Amino acid sequence: MEGFYKLDRHNHPYLKSNALVALLAISGILALLLAACGNETQTSSPATTTSGAASTTQSSTTTAATTVAATTQAATTAPTTTGAPATTQAATTAAATTANTTTQAATSAPATTSAPATTTPATKEMPPIGNSYPAGPAPTAAPPQGGLAEVTLQVPGSLKRGTFAQAHTLSLPKDFSISLYSLPGSGVRFGTFSPDGRLFLSIRDEGKVVWLKDNGATGEPQPFASGLNGPHGLAFHEVNGQMYLYVAENDKVTRFPYKDGQASATNKEVIVKNIPAGDGHTTRSIAFGPDGKMYIAAGSSCNVCEESDPRRAAVTRYNADGTGEHLFATGLRNEVGIKFYPTTGELWGTENGRDNLGNNIPPEEINILKDGGNYGWPYCYSNQVWDSNFGLKNADYCKNTIPPALPMQAHSAPLGIDFYFPKTTQFPADYQGDAFVAFHGSWNRSPATGFKVVRIRVKDGRPVSYEDFATGWLLSNGSRFGRPVDTIVAPDGSLFVTDDTANAVYHITYQK
Repeated sequence: MEGFYKLDRHNHPYLKSNALVALLAISGILALLLAACGNETQTSSPATTTSGAASTTQSSTTTAATTVAATTQAATTAPTTTGAPATTQAATTAAATTANTTTQAATSAPATTSAPATTTPATKEMPPIGNSYPAGPAPTAAPPQGGLAEVTLQVPGSLKRGTFAQAHTLSLPKDFSISLYSLPGSGVRFGTFSPDGRLFLSIRDEGKVVWLKDNGATGEPQPFASGLNGPHGLAFHEVNGQMYLYVAENDKVTRFPYKDGQASATNKEVIVKNIPAGDGHTTRSIAFGPDGKMYIAAGSSCNVCEESDPRRAAVTRYNADGTGEHLFATGLRNEVGIKFYPTTGELWGTENGRDNLGNNIPPEEINILKDGGNYGWPYCYSNQVWDSNFGLKNADYCKNTIPPALPMQAHSAPLGIDFYFPKTTQFPADYQGDAFVAFHGSWNRSPATGFKVVRIRVKDGRPVSYEDFATGWLLSNGSRFGRPVDTIVAPDGSLFVTDDTANAVYHITYQK
């Protein structure tokens, strides 16, 4: 038994022969007893460690298989953030190395005998990222089971002005209702809730960020920060015990220290000064991952072209203080909405495809982004389809690009996305874990499409289908009175929707 006792004749050259014989005899007896009890790497009853340490003595076959699965998942997905089963220490280490290292770790890790033998379950392997749709036009959003019912948009008396001086009808699933909550300013875009439960909004056209003072039926806008350059994405994130509000402007990332109840911003700090700016898609979105890193999406400068700055049509990762710039994912024409899925830790994005290829291609996309991933633009679109109209690269190039996780109807212009994981569940139970996406709507399609909110059905952390959830901003005569921009799940389980045409915020609630 290696490691239990070894006679080293080089260090003990003067051992007497009778002592040597006795020792060899004892060693032989112990070896026989151990053989009868079984080997320490036996697969049926691996030993475990104590004090919370992971199991390290599973058989090489079992641990190698576990680690190969973990390695495959690590190569394609971000680490799980909540509810993930524990893996062995050997498997976790080897997931960052090789299968050979895995096998060695499984066979050489020391055993302990103070705890009963158990088998640590492997981390659940995520389904592959991809979709089953053909490469042509994507399906339109289906009506939900049970259909949609027309409801009157409820407008408090204090907000009955402009567009909302007249009545409007929208359509929602049964038992849902919608009301006008706020008219916060010109060009209201993205929103997020502060740690103390206040709704913050970017007002792009006015270069400011506001928060809404809740008065029950309405939210009264209160100025928080001004003098910003096209503010869009917002995120709260804590660094070394200090909470900050991060603002993604057109050309930079700014942050403000924040404490509960704070009325206005102070101590402005620009942490990234050189976000690529200029013509084309000017919005910049922001998200923080379970790794504590900051992710910034910048759209392309054109409809279809080769960019001179690789950070355009891409998502770039930074440390929370703005250092450590790293190009994370490319080939993303305009990934406006980015958000991490809570239970998988994967970064999702809403993609706006190119124009001028007709009414039905290319599809819009839900992408699940991974480090180093190439999603095709400007050379390819959808399910690895070569863009022959652009004519650069070739069809073989597209074979190495990543198809969307879910294609959606062309020219719908998906923008903000949020996942239904509220602190308090208000909607029916089957909404848990699904996504809501705002379709801003087409500008060059006939007939027009979009101008609504859709629900993305999610299974095992993957989008599987999408359906209408809130419609009616697009009227039967082709006109529209609003354009949804962002969806924001509230802590109480309701849903807020922003609108940069009516400059409004809507509140969707459910009551059986």
